Amino acid sequence: MQTRPLGRTGMDVSRLCLGTMTYGEQNTETQAHEQLDRAVAFGINFIDTAEMYPVPPKADTQGLTERYIGSWLKQRGARDDVIIASKVTGPGLNHIRGGPRLTPEHIHQAIDDSLARLNTDYIDLYQLHWPERKTNFFGKLGYTHQEDDNATPLEETLGALKGLVDAGKIRAVGLSNDTPWGVMKCLELADRLGLPRVASVQNPYNLLNRTFEVGLAEIAHREDVGLLAYSPLGFGVLSGKYLNNNRPAEARLTLFERFSRYTSSEAESATQAYVNLAHKHGLDPAQMALAFVNTRSFLTSNIIGATTMEQLESNLASESLKLDDEVLDAIDAIHHQMPNPCP
Repeated sequence: MQTRPLGRTGMDVSRLCLGTMTYGEQNTETQAHEQLDRAVAFGINFIDTAEMYPVPPKADTQGLTERYIGSWLKQRGARDDVIIASKVTGPGLNHIRGGPRLTPEHIHQAIDDSLARLNTDYIDLYQLHWPERKTNFFGKLGYTHQEDDNATPLEETLGALKGLVDAGKIRAVGLSNDTPWGVMKCLELADRLGLPRVASVQNPYNLLNRTFEVGLAEIAHREDVGLLAYSPLGFGVLSGKYLNNNRPAEARLTLFERFSRYTSSEAESATQAYVNLAHKHGLDPAQMALAFVNTRSFLTSNIIGATTMEQLESNLASESLKLDDEVLDAIDAIHHQMPNPCP
């Protein structure tokens, strides 16, 4: 398992990160523990979660994912073996704290609740799950400016995170679902005001959505704020299992029709092209998609997720898959023909 630096934190994380947002919805606690055991045995030292998980977010399941990880940490005594990343929820989910904000009050309550669920005294990487300001994320490609005088100022949010660092409750901070402006503004505030420097940005990145390359890739290199790539399989779409209107039993898009980001006709056409390419070269389509993400120079870690052990084993195998120049060139050719159908 390759490792890469987590920004300038001094921590090295595995190139594959275990995503856990299905724990508590599609996966039981026992299944979660089995996945965690297998991932760590394989060489993964990086686990990503969030206070709002599992998904879809619901009041009666909120926090279960962290609880399952916490019970595993307690049973295995494995805290020193792993780097734990979690997230504080942005605005919009009213079942969390009556409507979460990125204010000091909300952040302090969120971290204490997450620490209790995780059975730990500290979280290694604490991320802002999405911005409080109005901007383009979660599939919005274009930007329409909207003044938002009620949004918590970034310096106030980062100041709260500094308090958590000083208290030893977190080791580093990161962003998620953020923009080039958001990353650079946070870096500027950190340098000017002595606030925590963001170490990473967790954004979607896959064969159907390479928008990270447009503005954030340069920042990743020049500022050491690498990508934690989520949805590297586009909610499983890039495996090809949903082609031709197939809806396998118990699959995420079968169970939850609300997840429509990767199900457009344009996504179907592009997915078919990538699946055909994989088959032409004797590759598993899902492993090819993951291996492509693994090749990116701006990547810190590729967040894989699975609902079955069979899927997890397949995802883990992508770590050793090397795509040759012919395959990479063909991937770029498809991308140029059908760029970013699922931003």
